[in-house]
Amino acid sequence: MVIRILLAEDMNMVRGALVALLNLEGDLEVVCELERGDEIVDAALEHRPDVAVIDIDLPGLDGLTAAARLHQRLPGCKTLILTSLGRPGTLRRALTSQVTGYLLKDAPPHELASAVRRAAAGQRVIDPQLALSAWDGMDSPLTERETEVLQRAAEGLEASEIAAKLHLSTGTVRNYLTVVVSKLNARNRVDAIRIAREAGWLL
Repeated sequence: MVIRILLAEDMNMVRGALVALLNLEGDLEVVCELERGDEIVDAALEHRPDVAVIDIDLPGLDGLTAAARLHQRLPGCKTLILTSLGRPGTLRRALTSQVTGYLLKDAPPHELASAVRRAAAGQRVIDPQLALSAWDGMDSPLTERETEVLQRAAEGLEASEIAAKLHLSTGTVRNYLTVVVSKLNARNRVDAIRIAREAGWLL
């Protein structure tokens, strides 16, 4: 049986290399290749892949959010996340978003083909190094609401815009951001965003 693959990667050379690599395998076929995360669900509904190989950092919609939406719309399609960032917090978020596998981009080529086969068979595929770092990594000290406010700030929104989106007062948003800066021992809001991103607590 040929395993049908959707591949989402925004770097053209990397995407081309991955497509060529996967298509060399007799039992694997890339039926759709994309460069944007917000195109994944529609393309998957059209092409009906068995496995979606998704880069975590895509324009339009990040890979984890796209994978979660794909799981809702096409639960039979397994998802394999590729990342160059071995952040423990990111891995934990991937595991809670129903992805089937999580691999580092610098893994040997044969491991990707093997991971696709295992994912198609319904097995959970996690890079051993990433799994170890997830157990060793520190949990986020931020509440869900604090993380949400910081995520919006990281997207460039001002306090008043965040307040409008989250149905809060501007003062409340500023209070959340002050608490976040304090909890992360950051110098300011920008530093807090950097710390949270490096720990994998923000998308």
